[in-house]
Amino acid sequence: MKNYKLNNDVEIPIVGSGTNTYGKEENQFSGALRGDTQEIDWAIENGYRHFDSAQIYNNEEVVGKGLKKSSLPREDFFITTKLNTYEGFGGADWAHDEIEKSLEKLQTDYVDLFLIHFPWDNHDEILEAWNILEDYYNRGVFRTIGVSNFEKEHLDLILENGKIKPVVNQIESHVGKWNEELIAYNKGNDIATEAWSPLGGIDENAKQVLEEIGNQYGKTYAQVVLRYQIERDVIVIPKSHNKDRQAQSLDIFDFDLTASDRERIAAL
Repeated sequence: MKNYKLNNDVEIPIVGSGTNTYGKEENQFSGALRGDTQEIDWAIENGYRHFDSAQIYNNEEVVGKGLKKSSLPREDFFITTKLNTYEGFGGADWAHDEIEKSLEKLQTDYVDLFLIHFPWDNHDEILEAWNILEDYYNRGVFRTIGVSNFEKEHLDLILENGKIKPVVNQIESHVGKWNEELIAYNKGNDIATEAWSPLGGIDENAKQVLEEIGNQYGKTYAQVVLRYQIERDVIVIPKSHNKDRQAQSLDIFDFDLTASDRERIAAL
């Protein structure tokens, strides 16, 4: 596994596992919890150590239970979770309560990466939320802090007014929406880019091109996409409910794309 060094020198595995439907009935985002941790168990067995969770997923306890029952120590894992700001900010007391709930559900006394999940319209409140994350960071409860789905204007707000720079901006980046401009802006400010749904947006035409490239290396189209992302220093968090495909998403460190390959992929 390759690690990516963040701007505070903490290292994050460049491939992690998404979790938003793990442990849920019919593998649906809105499904009720099944009570098992099968996908987490498989992922750990396959070699995943980086797990991306969030309050809005309503299954942090699945991640916590799965990691806790493994034979590996807590420090072997890199756990991300996110403050649910989809409907805005509920105030400081609300934020503290939600953070404490996350720690309890994840069965840990610290989180490796804690993100603000979505920006909203009130800049003063965004800064208030960021100040709360900074406090948890300074106390060692969060090893790193960052944001998700933030555009340039939101990043500028924090960069100009916060005390601590975000380590990560987790954004949409996949075939059809590589989000190059925002990735370049992140990189220019020493903020890592993490791609959610990195295997999204692949239509049949794109799949054919990716399979042609993959055939040169004995790799699947999905492995080609993930390799393209990490070659441009983008952290990826693919997700699968299939144990073999989980393993395939980690098996991307034994080949390199050519300049021609990268040009074809970028044009998709």
